[in-house]
Amino acid sequence: MHEYSIASELLDRVEAELRRHERAEVLGIRVRVGEVSGVDLELLRSAWSLVREGTPCARAELELAAEPVRWSCPRCASDIESGAALACSRCGAPARLASGDALVLERIEMEVGHV
Repeated sequence: MHEYSIASELLDRVEAELRRHERAEVLGIRVRVGEVSGVDLELLRSAWSLVREGTPCARAELELAAEPVRWSCPRCASDIESGAALACSRCGAPARLASGDALVLERIEMEVGHV
């Protein structure tokens, strides 16, 4: 289950940011997950629930934003319709994956205490 290692890495990145802020509490994080990233959303949710226990992120909710796959032509920049052959209908060039394979920590929500 590579989702556990992904959740652990997310926790490490959030905790690194947390160290930059005195008396801060993490309320939530938002992660964009591409449709063809190979990440199972439910397994990632479950892994996050496990790795955050006993950490400053113990109460932090995980928001997952699904990113649909999008293909385009590298030659003429035309979008390729979902379900179509992976070649440009205008110029015949092979399609290139334009989006939908990413895994991005987009936002960390924190409440920062007064210093």
